[in-house]
Amino acid sequence: MRSYQEPAVEFLALAASGKVREAYQKHVGPGFRHHNPLFPGTAAALMDAMEQNAVKNPDKVLEIKTTLQEGDRVAVFSHVRQNPDEKGAAVVHLFRFENDRIVELWDIGQAIPEQSVNEHGMF
Repeated sequence: MRSYQEPAVEFLALAASGKVREAYQKHVGPGFRHHNPLFPGTAAALMDAMEQNAVKNPDKVLEIKTTLQEGDRVAVFSHVRQNPDEKGAAVVHLFRFENDRIVELWDIGQAIPEQSVNEHGMF
């Protein structure tokens, strides 16, 4: 079975570093759709939002914690900070691949609280 973990991670790393169009050109397939409720579900809408975020947050930090794959789906668990000085969020991106390209994307995030009673932390 082909591993899709590397292209999923590369897509996120490129997008986080501001190379959004390169991420899309290298990894997004025809008919791509996403499920972020804040934007229309098209590739163009999400790409535009990612580019705007990259301009607004040029020092974004993406730290991959783990990846998992089952069949054509890859989950990437990350610590994402819009700038190095903030606590950021724990984020899971779930990708579906078809013909070696990303054709569907879900993302779920949880802000890291200032204080937590959980001694294990979020990571």
